[in-house]
Amino acid sequence: MTDLRKLMLEELERRNYSRETVRAYVAAVEDFARYFHRRPDQLGPDHIRQYQAYLFRERKLTANSVTQRLGALRFFFIKTLKQSWNVELTPYPKKVLRLPSILSQEEVTRLIEGARTPFQRILLMTLYATGLRRAELVNLKITDIDTARNVIHVQGGKGRKDRDVMLSPKLLDALRQYWRGLRVKPKTWLFPGNRWHTADHPIDTKVVWLACKDAAQRAGIRKEVHPHTLRHCFATHLLEAGADLRTIQILLGHRDLEETTIYLHLSQHHLNATASPLDVLPLAAQRNQDGGTE
Repeated sequence: MTDLRKLMLEELERRNYSRETVRAYVAAVEDFARYFHRRPDQLGPDHIRQYQAYLFRERKLTANSVTQRLGALRFFFIKTLKQSWNVELTPYPKKVLRLPSILSQEEVTRLIEGARTPFQRILLMTLYATGLRRAELVNLKITDIDTARNVIHVQGGKGRKDRDVMLSPKLLDALRQYWRGLRVKPKTWLFPGNRWHTADHPIDTKVVWLACKDAAQRAGIRKEVHPHTLRHCFATHLLEAGADLRTIQILLGHRDLEETTIYLHLSQHHLNATASPLDVLPLAAQRNQDGGTE
């Protein structure tokens, strides 16, 4: 480990950044240095501008992905190297809001039933029943399942914030069946790692990703499906069932309500309940080409 990498890791850890953020930030700085074949502390604003253009032009990354990489470089130069950062010289790209893919309830059923193994099935059920992020899912502990209060404790979610989500009776029953089927009962993690799920560490988030991709393929679902898709489905289906945005915001762990309003764009119930202005125009009946009315 180089001194610079060690110093950056220490700065990230001092600020209690999540494991996923630490991994992404370190990887971004390493990629930046690799592109120029030089140590990152020997690079400056001109190099950052060239790198940003390269990410768009050749790597074809989205604006949001480039913004994350610039955030990593900004952290490195300001917090690690104690240098200044000029936003005018290295502007952040304009964010692009893209509506995520949403599965119908019938498609979610097909996805879950398309799971290759009982373990993958319980992962997909838990994602959809709780709306958890995949990093939150893999870090669930046995003690987080609170059957007395019918809630699941999410500890150290995004932003290092704890929250509770509902414990579905159907999910609880499925978890108990999953537990009874285990030869070796886990001691700490709800979903332990290694092939037989007996490790003293949780599964990797890639396991959850692959479970979604595999189940979608087996179910014949052509939409883009990944773990966050089930989180979007959780929120959208709750909204369509009558839940209010504030409740959904709390369940998802969003910092403000603005993040949650995206589901108004995704809810079929809300879209269909809003009439188009065309529907109220007093138009005459459409005529056929021969002049007669239909």
